[in-house]
Amino acid sequence: MNKSFHAANRAALAAAMKPASLCLIFSGEEVRKTNDEYYPFFADRSFVYLTGIEQKQSVLMILKEEGGAVSERLYMLPPDPMAERWTGTRLKPQQAEELSGVADIRPLSGFDGDLHRLATGGDYTRVYLDTYRAAPEDRDRPAQACLSLFNREYPYIGVENANVIIRRLRLIKTPEEIDALRMAEKITSEGILRMMKASRPGMYEYQYRAEFDYALFQHAPCGSGFPSIISAGKNNFCIHYYANNGLALDGDMILNDVGAQHDGHIADVSRGWPCNGRYSERQRILYECALATSNHMFEIIRPGMLMADVDKTIRSYNAERLKDAGVLKDVKDVGTLMWHGGAHHIGYDVHDVIALPERVAPGMAFCVDVGIYHEEWGIGFRLEDNCLVTEDGCENLSVVTPRTIEDIEDVMVKR
Repeated sequence: MNKSFHAANRAALAAAMKPASLCLIFSGEEVRKTNDEYYPFFADRSFVYLTGIEQKQSVLMILKEEGGAVSERLYMLPPDPMAERWTGTRLKPQQAEELSGVADIRPLSGFDGDLHRLATGGDYTRVYLDTYRAAPEDRDRPAQACLSLFNREYPYIGVENANVIIRRLRLIKTPEEIDALRMAEKITSEGILRMMKASRPGMYEYQYRAEFDYALFQHAPCGSGFPSIISAGKNNFCIHYYANNGLALDGDMILNDVGAQHDGHIADVSRGWPCNGRYSERQRILYECALATSNHMFEIIRPGMLMADVDKTIRSYNAERLKDAGVLKDVKDVGTLMWHGGAHHIGYDVHDVIALPERVAPGMAFCVDVGIYHEEWGIGFRLEDNCLVTEDGCENLSVVTPRTIEDIEDVMVKR
């Protein structure tokens, strides 16, 4: 993404703000892991969407005057040779401007004083904060601390929810974002192909992950966009499985739910294959049901379709296929084999933080995810592809990764 992309996103956010208001978006802080170590820093995705910057302890401030004039500032950690000797280089103001398009770059040390002057100066009556939490028990982030500050020190300034605006903006992908997703799909495919070609009975799940990671790190240091889910056999029945310490036995299905990150955008692709390279009769039956369902969805998804019907149709259509195959006696029992939803949006987050739409529209990007878990047969997998909605239909962005039994077996027999 170039700076014009991020500048356009900020302009759209500012246009939705009320006059006489401030907006504060924080990049976030490191989280301590051990006595002398932090977890790798991962910047707030909306901050990256608006600035292109992934440096800790940074703040974007947007100021909208009563008359509608808009200005922008970035507060960042200043260059510090001693600190950088230990923890790496920091962006210089010129570099930050080149990435973001924000010309007014200020040291973080001045943020508190500037904010106090703005809050007490009488020119601003509202502040927009993104205090979104995925779950109520999540730890406080800088936005929550800022909310407490305004409630305590500046109660006369109304607080507005910036997250509502940003969700609407992130829903429809721009051409630049679609290009980034296409590249993320290509890199993800290389990783999945490498796992397929290496696959064999007696291989540990962490060895599959090593093959996947190797392919991704040939492209960029960011690697996966989320923790890779790679499992074999009975471990396939844990939907979000991260242990990666199981052993693939002859005949086991390998489930993988993985995605590379490119230019901030994350693919989310799932394939299931037998570790020995040949689908058994029962594996074939279940996989063909999932594939038929996925193919059907890519034929019918188009602008105007109810978004709720995407998940509902995946479930009902697959239930019919499973019943026809003799696997289900009654379609009402599909919940015994399908344990999770079939569609979520992708983008800067693998489950993208967007305004849930009523209807499908061009530029939306979401997963078509068909999961089947037959514990009695010991077979669990999902077939997950990424759907880009076009003007008159849709496109399967992850079709670059083999998805039919014939294609997968062909890759594996040549390994």
